[in-house]
Amino acid sequence: MSLRPGGTGVAREDAFDHPALFYRGDEEYLAGTVPFILAGLDAGEPVAVAVPGVRTAQLGGALGAAAGRVTWIDMAKAGRNPGRIIPGVLRHFADRHAGGRVRIIGEPVWPGRSATEYPACAQHEALINLAFAGHEATILCPYDVARLDPVAIADARATHPVVIDRYGPRPSGAYAPHRVIGRYNRPLPEPAEPAGAVAMAFDIDALPLVREFACHWGARFGLGAGAVGDLELAVNELAANSCLHGGGSGTARVWSENGHVVCEVSDAGTIGDPLAGRRPADMSPNGGRGILMVNHLADLVRVHTGPGGTTIRVYMSTQSPGLSFS
Repeated sequence: MSLRPGGTGVAREDAFDHPALFYRGDEEYLAGTVPFILAGLDAGEPVAVAVPGVRTAQLGGALGAAAGRVTWIDMAKAGRNPGRIIPGVLRHFADRHAGGRVRIIGEPVWPGRSATEYPACAQHEALINLAFAGHEATILCPYDVARLDPVAIADARATHPVVIDRYGPRPSGAYAPHRVIGRYNRPLPEPAEPAGAVAMAFDIDALPLVREFACHWGARFGLGAGAVGDLELAVNELAANSCLHGGGSGTARVWSENGHVVCEVSDAGTIGDPLAGRRPADMSPNGGRGILMVNHLADLVRVHTGPGGTTIRVYMSTQSPGLSFS
């Protein structure tokens, strides 16, 4: 495998490039990623590598001394919630190096991602194309074609305009990111044990009560004190949005599922911006946090929105101590 300095064989240096790297095994992985990194460094481009931790060690060893010139990010941690990757990883790095082209390897889909997480991953890959339109950046996304579900590979062809494999780069004839965004904007499945879910309706006068409700049941279902505090912040933000933008009221539900506490907020509103919660914003306590804050606090966020209303589901791991948000 070889990549031209532009990353995809595209000559326009001012374009956003978003190729998918299809690899089989470690040898093809390194053949597709190491030259990409070195070409960026040789061109004077800031380079970030956001991959699961085991790949970080592997790539660092292959790069040798050049590894010290790369920004390394463990995607299994920083990108555990796919909704956090654009604002917290990709745009965070790109915006720190504004004024020139940046080069990033981002691997948001790896073997081991759960079926619950995957729809948010696919939407994330589609939304990168909107979030980086007009930006001078190349983001290469590796896909393990030997171990990932064929659905993930088909979605990668739809979310990346160029596919690179052992034969080189070529345009993807299946490229249709908006179709992927729509395909995974579907009603969320009911809890595996719906009888175990607790619910309350709320309006703006009941915001203190819905916070207490979330904290009580979050702790009851196994969250530690730090994670309960994060859940309180997330639920307060979602419930306030329901009251202000979702018809004035909503419903909150909480349940336990596969080592997570799940809190869902539903209302009659519709989210019209597909990048809501993924645009970088001032994240100070003075405001501007919204769904963006929720994405930074949660281990996973799933959203369904349409003419019939919006449901946002927040997953908090019972093994997590909670995140500090400042």
